[in-house]
Amino acid sequence: MEVVFRKYQGLGNDFLVVDDPALIAALGPAEARTLCDRHLGVGGDGVLLTGVREGRPFMRVINADGTTPQMCGNGVRCVALHLFEGGHVTDAPFDLDTDAGPHRVQVHAPGPVGDVEVWMRSPSLAPRDLPLTAEAPWRDEPIEVAGERLRVTAVSMGNPHAVTFDPVPRERVGPALEIDARFPERVNVGFVSNIRPGGFDLAVWERGVGFTQACGTGACAAAVAAVETGRAPRGEALRVVLPGGPLLITVGEPDAPVRMRGPAARVFDGVARV
Repeated sequence: MEVVFRKYQGLGNDFLVVDDPALIAALGPAEARTLCDRHLGVGGDGVLLTGVREGRPFMRVINADGTTPQMCGNGVRCVALHLFEGGHVTDAPFDLDTDAGPHRVQVHAPGPVGDVEVWMRSPSLAPRDLPLTAEAPWRDEPIEVAGERLRVTAVSMGNPHAVTFDPVPRERVGPALEIDARFPERVNVGFVSNIRPGGFDLAVWERGVGFTQACGTGACAAAVAAVETGRAPRGEALRVVLPGGPLLITVGEPDAPVRMRGPAARVFDGVARV
């Protein structure tokens, strides 16, 4: 099968975007694993299936390991730019359907390198929404993982996140916490450091991927955790610096969408055989 794709990246988080309905119907986990293999395939953190269905733009994500997360913040920015640049949508802003529900997006600066804002879903700390096996929300909850004691705040952004502000060995804690039994659907792990007025640094271990250059939902979850634990103010844009670059994240009232703004870039077009 020949797969026509366009490759995008958002702060180094790279994806193969496919918008052919026939290919979308045929592509599954095995094909995604082959395409995303950086030695045997094209290479990427995931495949983004997109287009317009019954008049509504949509996005579906398949990770590099073949799993299907509910949401991908950097992927949303890439898909929004792809749909806008390709003429699939003309409204500004427009709503993009995902497995985590609709998200409003705004392409502020179209082009090969775009500036895209996303109104993410409202965050939740409720254990049932992550899911998390706990009787109450985790806010700086002390736990032990991989022989390390750390405090964790658990946040759902439509997908599950565990955020810690403690200095711990990330290479050991990340993969261990991802598969911790208290998170029955596994969890993304955010490591916050260098907290300062107006922002902080962040590294994210993504479930099914490992450490990546950037994670949009992870940046949102970390900003929510910082606000909920009193480390950052509510209602102000926070500059979250990931290995691939910065995102601007604004956490409003608890029931309000989290706003994320950052770049997305078209890298190249291609055809691969799987």
